Amino acid sequence: MGSRLSEAMSPYLRAHASNPVDWYPWGEAAFETARQRDVPVLISIGYATCHWCHVMARESFSDPAVAALLNDGFVAIKVDREEHPDVDASYLAAASAFTRELGWPLTVFASPDGRAFYAGTYFPPREIRGVPSFTNVLAAVSSAWRERRAELDATAAAVGEALAAASAVRTDGVLPGRPELEGAIASLAAQEDRVHGGFGGAPKFPVAPVLEFLTVAGGSGRALAERTVRLMGASPLHDPVEGGFFRYATRADWTEPHYERMLTDNALLLRVSTELGRARPTDEHTGSIADGVARFLIDRLQLASGGFASAQDSESVIDGERSEGGYYRQDAEGRALLAPPPLDEKVLTGWNGLAIGALARHGFVRGDDRSVEAARRAADVLLATHVRSDGSLVRASLDGRASTAVATLEDTGMFAGGLLELALVTGEPGYANAARSLIDAAMAASGASGASDGEADAVLPFAAPAGGDPVLRARGLELPDDPAEGAAPSGLTACADAAWRLYLLGAGDAYLAAAERAMASVAGIALERPIAFGGALALMARLAAPIVQLVTVVPEQGEREGGAEAGEHPLLAATRAHEASVVVIVDERQAREFADAGFTLFAERTARNGAAAAYRCEAFVCALPVEDPSMLGALGPRE
Repeated sequence: MGSRLSEAMSPYLRAHASNPVDWYPWGEAAFETARQRDVPVLISIGYATCHWCHVMARESFSDPAVAALLNDGFVAIKVDREEHPDVDASYLAAASAFTRELGWPLTVFASPDGRAFYAGTYFPPREIRGVPSFTNVLAAVSSAWRERRAELDATAAAVGEALAAASAVRTDGVLPGRPELEGAIASLAAQEDRVHGGFGGAPKFPVAPVLEFLTVAGGSGRALAERTVRLMGASPLHDPVEGGFFRYATRADWTEPHYERMLTDNALLLRVSTELGRARPTDEHTGSIADGVARFLIDRLQLASGGFASAQDSESVIDGERSEGGYYRQDAEGRALLAPPPLDEKVLTGWNGLAIGALARHGFVRGDDRSVEAARRAADVLLATHVRSDGSLVRASLDGRASTAVATLEDTGMFAGGLLELALVTGEPGYANAARSLIDAAMAASGASGASDGEADAVLPFAAPAGGDPVLRARGLELPDDPAEGAAPSGLTACADAAWRLYLLGAGDAYLAAAERAMASVAGIALERPIAFGGALALMARLAAPIVQLVTVVPEQGEREGGAEAGEHPLLAATRAHEASVVVIVDERQAREFADAGFTLFAERTARNGAAAAYRCEAFVCALPVEDPSMLGALGPRE
């Protein structure tokens, strides 16, 4: 049994290959077998570093008696939610009809056509506090399938109809101004835990996209973000030894964390803490937090290939026993005697894009060449292995082997955003060209560019070029990309943010129009529920702010890389510290290459008299270049 999973790309699926359960991977074969056998489908969704997924695997899926019940009465499918996010989103939405306690492992029962008629999360081996045992659930579902099939079909149909109605694309809305954004800040402030930091009670997550919005918004929003990051950084959610943040805590005071460490959380928290440290360079607290997170990403999550693993597990083996968090409760000396928890070495395109962008920005702000080099290594390996010859993206890979899962909109947007940040930091336009190609593909896939004005208004400006999951699509179960944001920005927001950055570099007004239309489509619901739309609100805040572009050009053989270390040209240090929508330092050759590639912000930008010169522009209207850093500081908004 389990041989179908032994060669899977996903480490999560491989971990279940030795189960006595006759698992199928996600695909047509499982549903066809269920149809032929006329049995329901069990869809079990999780991921490699999920603690309760491990628990259910040990308690139930490794039990021959439980496996016999599953094999006799069901076709069992195992899904890695990180490899197949569309599948996870579809069944998570369906599960919301049956339980409010959504999470993983997600346990869904469906008919052979894939339509869910019952769902839950973790089921224990024996009934606990009203939660039925997994064997009792299997028995009840089998009985209902044999004796009350019509009821199950009716339930599945009702759930499907409700999801179709709820997932209708929203394209109406108006971009918020400063007053509306201040209202969203006030709403978040009302949810702040002023004692321990963070928002709401237990369980408590870092909600990094919300922190980015507050940081970008400035004023009271930035102060709220600073308080939150300071308190989180001093709490058990933060690992003081290796520098990263854990996924969430089960208590409001951040104690009893779930110890898995996710690439998404840490990349986004690096971005936030870097920006907070940049804005207040005399405050080394947030800067040191940023340095620690960067160190964790490079030392722990970056693989020998150059890509970043998706997560590090919460569990390790200590003295022959599995321990949840035992490794992380040790100091540095104690950890040196233990094997670290395993990595999920699956390389995800979008998540790597977040890490690339965050590390590149951190390197620029903090003068950390190691961060820039780590970002460059990851970008180069993904451009070589995750971009096919036709320009399409690979969703995930393991040890160089590509997954068959389709790339999602988040892969396009997050990877493009990371490449753009790296282009600005390194001065290499090739990364910006690659990002533009990705966003162009997403805009073309939406169909909006080829539609009439009225038709275009009814279509979102970005779509995944590869389309959605084909197995879901064949069964009418495909849902539109969910614009809501929890641990990371949505694919819609990521693409819109990358498009906005392309506009700032002079790639054309179409990118700004697409970014504005994408954000207008979710503006209403984002303002109503800011805790779930932090990434979108962050971009809306950028769109509402004045556009300031700063390009500093050094002689062709001059200084451009590195950071604000001792001895750096004062104008370059002033450039790094300047408040602007986009900041870039290039040499004259790089400026010409950007301009030749169609990024008009760089046209006719040269050094002056053999010395660095800074060009400060407001919405492409530029002041005369300055060579004195004090003159750059004096440049401000024109009347």
